[in-house]
Amino acid sequence: MFSQLKSFLMRGSVIDLAVGVIIGAAFNDIVKSLVDKIIMPLIGVITGGVNFKGLAAKLLGVDVGYGDFLQAIVNFVLVGIALFFLLKAAGQKPGPPAPTPSEALLTEIRDLLKKEQA
Repeated sequence: MFSQLKSFLMRGSVIDLAVGVIIGAAFNDIVKSLVDKIIMPLIGVITGGVNFKGLAAKLLGVDVGYGDFLQAIVNFVLVGIALFFLLKAAGQKPGPPAPTPSEALLTEIRDLLKKEQA
């Protein structure tokens, strides 16, 4: 059982996934810092210091803190924008990955079959 576990953990895809998760977490810190420490203060200056986090409404005797939800949406949009521009600056196009060699071969075969039928 130990050898099976070891072979599972040492497969390339598991190691690649682990590296991707670790790098993604570190990159998340960079993007979050950019949004929290640079972009949000600038937006605060522009909007006069509006902070959604404190917004709440009393509904049926219960405080509904919708401000946190609005702030999460704003943060999500800003992180998405920052990530887009960081990837663009790094020379990577956000979008679908390049086809695998087998997908490229199947596409080529499909195109050849279409050409023969025409």
